[in-house]
Amino acid sequence: MISKRLFEELNKQVTYEYFSSHLYLAMEAYCASLNLNGFANFFKVQVEEERAHAKMFFDYINKMNGEVIIEGLDKPEANFKNLHDVFKSGLEHEQFVTGRIYHLMDIATEEKEHATISFLKWFVDEQTEEEETFFNIMKKLEMIGENVSALYALDQELAQRVFVPPVPAQA
Repeated sequence: MISKRLFEELNKQVTYEYFSSHLYLAMEAYCASLNLNGFANFFKVQVEEERAHAKMFFDYINKMNGEVIIEGLDKPEANFKNLHDVFKSGLEHEQFVTGRIYHLMDIATEEKEHATISFLKWFVDEQTEEEETFFNIMKKLEMIGENVSALYALDQELAQRVFVPPVPAQA
């Protein structure tokens, strides 16, 4: 049985996941304002992924007979200096989310809540992928520097990204 403490933390994660989508929407808007439609597309996909993650937590809480509590969202950062700054902020945010997932996993492990541990395992793996993606794009931007042709090529690459709904293991 899931404790009140764990349900509270799972509910916080619903809010954090929706905040993530809100933040990535601001990043999408920034990239679109630069007419970098591929970069904007990258964040458009991120927005959908984060909404899907929030819904996974939402559905899990309901499945486990908990009460989902929807909180308000803080205003996301929207003043970026450049694309590198956007991806650096994105990486830092993903590292924060990883810390949150680890926190949830620590509580679930402490409480021997095996169904929640199983549910969270997917997110542990997902966060490794998220951090790697942001890190790699940030490093590419560092290598590109002021090379407009390389920036255009990366923009075209990111334009190909599509949203694929997540398929987590069943808890």
